Amino acid sequence: HMPMFRKRPVTVEARPWDSPDAAYGLIEWAGEDVLSYDESTSGPPGPVGEDWGYFEVKTLEGEHVASPFDWLIRGVAGEFYFCKPDVFEATYEPADEVR
Repeated sequence: HMPMFRKRPVTVEARPWDSPDAAYGLIEWAGEDVLSYDESTSGPPGPVGEDWGYFEVKTLEGEHVASPFDWLIRGVAGEFYFCKPDVFEATYEPADEVR
């Protein structure tokens, strides 16, 4: 049979893009060299067809455009990427504060 693998648990920092203006706070967090936002250019529509603008992140795999309600994640190596809300919900859970 095929060898099976389980993903190791990792803790990441993540914030939702939950309104058009939230893009500015995410840019402040991740940096302008990583994120760019243009509210006057159309991006992917939201759940009811709303247009929040064009919001993209530079990743190791190239530039990815966010859809409304995507989560911005800072990965274990400090890299940033967007994650769809349903995938985020299925993959991540709140971590207890370990300090």
